Order: sequence, then C-alpha cells, then structure tokens
Amino acid sequence: MNPYVGLVSSLRAAWLTGKTRAAEHRVSQLEALRRFLDEKKQPILDAMASDMRKPPFEVELSEIIMVKNEVNYALNNLSNWMKDEGVDKNLVTQLDTAFIRKEPYGVVLIIGPWNYPLQLILVPLVGAIAAGNCVIIKPSEISSSTEKLLAETLPSYLDKDCFAVVTGGPAEMTQLLENKFDYIFFTGSPQVGKIVMAAAAKHLTPLTLELGGKNPCYVADESDLQNVASRLVWGRCLNAGQTCVAPDYVLCSAETQEKLLPALRHAITQFFGPEPRESPDFARIISDKQFQRIRALLGSGRVAIGGQTDERERYIAPTVLADVQPSDPAMQEEIFGPVLPIVTVPNVDEAIAFINRQERPLAMYVFASDSKLVRRVLERTSSGGFGANDTIMQMTLISLPFGGIGNSGLGLYHGKFSFDTFSHHRACLLRSMGLETINALRYPPYSERKKGLVLSTFGIKRKGTCTLL
Repeated sequence: MNPYVGLVSSLRAAWLTGKTRAAEHRVSQLEALRRFLDEKKQPILDAMASDMRKPPFEVELSEIIMVKNEVNYALNNLSNWMKDEGVDKNLVTQLDTAFIRKEPYGVVLIIGPWNYPLQLILVPLVGAIAAGNCVIIKPSEISSSTEKLLAETLPSYLDKDCFAVVTGGPAEMTQLLENKFDYIFFTGSPQVGKIVMAAAAKHLTPLTLELGGKNPCYVADESDLQNVASRLVWGRCLNAGQTCVAPDYVLCSAETQEKLLPALRHAITQFFGPEPRESPDFARIISDKQFQRIRALLGSGRVAIGGQTDERERYIAPTVLADVQPSDPAMQEEIFGPVLPIVTVPNVDEAIAFINRQERPLAMYVFASDSKLVRRVLERTSSGGFGANDTIMQMTLISLPFGGIGNSGLGLYHGKFSFDTFSHHRACLLRSMGLETINALRYPPYSERKKGLVLSTFGIKRKGTCTLL
C-alpha cells in the first residue's frame, strides 16, 4: 500500500468541500504564511547557515524577501485575479454572457530543490494558495536543516486539512509521485525533471518544470569591464554559485579576456577580501558529492584566479578559468558552483552561433555599451530569461515571468503568472432558453441559405489596412 494514499485522499476530500475556493480562506492562508516568515526569521537564518553557511544578508535578500514580496503582491491583487474575465463575442452570442473563470486545479504537489530551499518551494506555494488549491510540499532532503524547519513549523501556521509537508529522499518522492495529483510543480535538474514528467504522464497530470542549464554571458569589447566584473562576480558567487540563473560561462574575445581578468580579480578581492575562505559573506557547497563534482571541473582551461579548495569545509574559492575549450569538462554540465569559465570567440556572431548550438538556457546575459548589439543578441537567441548589463536581477521583478524553455524547463511563475499556472482557465458561455429562431439556423436539415447566414454570423473578418501615400 502506498504510504501517501491516505494523505492525498484527505486533501482531496478537503478540496471537494470547496473551502479553499473562498477568497477569505486564501487570504487567511497567505497571511499565515507571512506570519511564518516573520516569526521564524531567526530559525530560517540558522537553518541555512547550517545547510550551506549561507550569509544572513543573502538569506534575507534571496529567500525571505522574495517570498514576502510574492505574498504581499498576491494579497494586493487577489480580488482582481479571481474575477471572471470577459471575452469578445461573435454576432451569434452578443446577447449571451461569455467569460473565463479561474478555478483551482485541486490537489497540487510542489517539489523543491536544495539550493534556495525556502524561496523555491514557498514562492510556488503562494501561487497555489492564491489560486485556491490544496497542496503537498516536498522540500529537498539535501538541505536537511531547512527541510526539518519547514516540516516541524510550517504546518502549525497553515490549515492542516488543506496543506501538508512530506519529507524524505528519492524513495519517498517516487512513492509520492505514484499518486494522482491535479498539478505538479517541480524545481530541480533536467535529469530528475524527466522522471517527474514520466510519472505525471501516467495520470495525464499537467505540470511545470523549473530546470536549469548553462547560462551564457557575452561580454562585448566596448564594455565598462570593472562594472562587468562586479556584476559577474556577484551573480556567479551569490550562494557560492549554487544558483540556477547564475552566469555559467563567459564568451568574449581573447583581448577582452585579458582585460577582464584583472577586473574580476579586483572584484573578488573587493567583495571577499584577500582570503575568501575567511569572509563571512561567502557560502559553502551543499554536500560532499557536489563539492567533488565541482572540484573535478577545475582542470578545464587554466586557473587564472582562485582554484583553492578545502574538502573538510566544502569550500571552493571564487575561481576563474581562462582559455577554456568547448570540449573541456567545465563546458559539459551546469557548474552550480563559484567557478566561471571563459571561452574566447572572435566576435558577437561567433558567440551567437556558439550559444545556438547548445541547449536553450534558463537565462542569458550580455554586457555591451552598444544597445544595438544587445538587441542583436536578444533577437537571434532563445532562453528562458534575458538580462543586459547585469545578472540575476531579472528574476527580482514579480511583473516578469520566470521559467525555462526546452531543456531548461516548461511553464512559468512569479506574481500573477503563478496564480495563472495553478488555475484552470474554464471557458464559460451562459445562454438563454429563448431566441430559438436564431439557433435553428444551425440545425438540420441544412441548406445553402442557412449556411450563408450561419457563416456570416460566426465568421471573423480580417480588419482592413490603410496605406497613406
């Protein structure tokens, strides 16, 4: 017997009562989630310090405030989001009522990753609550302290009939996925994403996959290289590089590489001091397995900056690899650590061609003073998100969707996009019982006269265009 059958059934029974559909219930649960963030702030800081020595500044910036913003934005806009959305009508339905109703899917499963173990499970939870669903969340067992905190404290804030936390590793997740859910939201690697998608397919369950990939960053010759370096180092070293939208590698000319290296060295020293290992502002790698994987990539190209490691601390210094070849190990997988390879290309056209030969990434960056060059890269490439002259900042805007394309993911969320993701958009047409004379035109027996009248009332004509001579 699957150990989660009873839990899923109880949540489905709660959803069928309709209690989560009420605006008051949604608001109360969102406010409860906000109280959790306020009242458990110190335990959250402590848990993430334990998991990966994440600096408190980074926890507040990239975890707590991100979730709070989503909660407040949802509370500010929920009444408008829930309203039926009127639509255009054809001639036949002018006297009828046509609208889109946003309905909850039902019982939702949200599976979170270890790298941002609060943000990346609670931000989708905000959308699922706002849309009126019952939810099971499955935090990552790898960030064990945060998992424990969520399992032990979050249920006391939320409606236990409608929300639950499940813990455990791959075995537990496999058993959980055997159950029928109405929607699944997964954040993690493409490899595990395929497993989740296969499990969802057995029940024809719709899903969102937030995955990852190698995010390219092109640096044009005519750039302010010290500003470029500061923004690159921040994006690459935030959370010790364990960020799905971090710049994964740099493409630039050989001349720009040589000018960029001292700027990168200066930025690293400015941020973390002469010995980053001693900086309180630099996190650690989450696990021994991840440490060993990243350390093995340091043989790519030549170590131009950093390269120091400490297995006992799971410390890898902010590292820049120069003259990296496309065939090197560092270019074969997402790095997910504080290591930045530089691959030289002769010009922007070669950079675009290189990017387009790879899987489509979750994010793409370009640094250039020339806005036309920025537009050129934007128009000739494809990625989940795009940033010019900065890194990561695009995901701080709730008004922008966050999600991948192709190998980097399926679907999107943040702000209203989260509400829409967890809502079924139900097409509704309410007609009267009268006016049967009009309806009779579409009934058999058919005739040319009927056909002409019906086609004229159902048809959509292309709007005319006017050219000024």
